[in-house]
Amino acid sequence: MKAGRMSMPSFALAAVGVAWPVVVAGDGNMGSKEVVEPLEEPKSRSICEWIEDSPGLLYESDDNPYIQSWEIGGRFQYQAAYLAGKDVNGRHFHDTYDEFRRVRLDTELQFLRFLKAELSVNLVDDRRFRDSYPFDLSWGYDTIDQLTMEIDFDEAFDLKFLDKLEFTYGKMKVAVGEEAHQSSREIITIERSAIIDRIGGEEGRPTGGMLSLGRGDWELSLGVFSGDANTEYLGSWNDGQFYYASLEWEPTKRWRFVFDQIMNDPDGIDLALGYAWASSLAGVYTGDRWGILVNGVYGDNGGVQEGHVRQRRQGDFWGCVVMPWYWLLEDKLQFVVSYEYQASEELEGIRLDSRYVRARHQDVLVDVGRGRGDLSHKIYAGLNYYICGHRSKIMGGVSHTELRARRGDVSAMSYLIAYRGYF
Repeated sequence: MKAGRMSMPSFALAAVGVAWPVVVAGDGNMGSKEVVEPLEEPKSRSICEWIEDSPGLLYESDDNPYIQSWEIGGRFQYQAAYLAGKDVNGRHFHDTYDEFRRVRLDTELQFLRFLKAELSVNLVDDRRFRDSYPFDLSWGYDTIDQLTMEIDFDEAFDLKFLDKLEFTYGKMKVAVGEEAHQSSREIITIERSAIIDRIGGEEGRPTGGMLSLGRGDWELSLGVFSGDANTEYLGSWNDGQFYYASLEWEPTKRWRFVFDQIMNDPDGIDLALGYAWASSLAGVYTGDRWGILVNGVYGDNGGVQEGHVRQRRQGDFWGCVVMPWYWLLEDKLQFVVSYEYQASEELEGIRLDSRYVRARHQDVLVDVGRGRGDLSHKIYAGLNYYICGHRSKIMGGVSHTELRARRGDVSAMSYLIAYRGYF
């Protein structure tokens, strides 16, 4: 072989673009060779790879002392349902619903190394299924879902004795119950359980301050929130307050335990919560192919305060949620079952969730007791198909609900399908 020339096999491979190393002679010395790697064509990315690669990250710099990152995001959730049931008078009903469940725009700004501001706004108000006027669908700005400022003390002061020390103030979600700790983007049932949804409070996004501390497998959150339930932006502190605590223990990657406690100020009005206090204890096991969530709840509806709580809606309430799941196809097709039980001392001490048994029915004579009673069972079975993980998925489910209402029993079958997506 002469110096400076390719051998025929190597030349042929290079000509057809085969991505193999090609051996080329160096400076004429047979013992000296170099390996030249051919240029690889850029690979096209799938839509899932694009979504998972933070497409909403508009700016990021570790060198800028003022602004470290700016990111936008959003979520789109749509669902439809068919119901067939029987009301307190034995009257049969059949209804269909479709709903833009959530359309939301989020933005997050990290600045001055240890500060973070978050703003989320709801862009749709779909009241077509509601049991109170107006029954319309409106697009555009609706409400603020979250408006917070967070201070990361660990980042600011390089603390050695804690892994996490953060303080957040603003309008935020209060997570009571394991399903509430999960974002709506990642829950594996189309709707959260009714009892978990209820103990999140009548006012879903109250104003308050939250201190979060973490070390090792433990994390503790302590919060004080305003009882002002009628505010668009940040609430005032003129209507009392309620208190929140959450303790999480994650001893392994497979096990997680959460205890939540929420309590209204004894001198306040149960407007923001809608009850006096509630406790929740949950355990979650996540295996390779299956997992299970078990959550118990106990609480007190509170007493009559300025006419806000009727006698039959007072007293204690309790319930549990058991939710196992199994991967039929790894990371693609998931089967989930959920059983929910709730009961109370008084005749109307519990309530069904608003979707869709106690929604507005086409037959105006249908009476479901406004979804209130003293005993309820619900079982749900569903399939989730993950197109791009939780970022894009299709969910389908069927549920059977039974309620013992004050004037009779209610039962219903619900058939639901939903799409969940976010970036």
